[in-house]
Amino acid sequence: MNLLTWLQSWYYQQCNGLWEHMEGIKIETLDNPGWRLDISLIDTEYEDKEFALIEDFRTENDWIFCKSEKGTFNGGGGPLNLEELLTIFHDWVSN
Repeated sequence: MNLLTWLQSWYYQQCNGLWEHMEGIKIETLDNPGWRLDISLIDTEYEDKEFALIEDFRTENDWIFCKSEKGTFNGGGGPLNLEELLTIFHDWVSN
């Protein structure tokens, strides 16, 4: 299963008639350039799950920053790191 198909399924599994009205997933571009990924964990089984901060600044355009706090998974990365951000989220919720 590819990551986009998996993310769609994960999102759909969280939808309960309420969650999708107040929470959700945001994928945005950054102006430095790069990607931002925000995934609400409120009212999911992952809301209080421990996540180890990831900071990996390899080059100006190849970097990753991920954290989970206040009920949200936040990820940022360089212009070619969106798939890596999704992989980090996938691996975290799958373990």
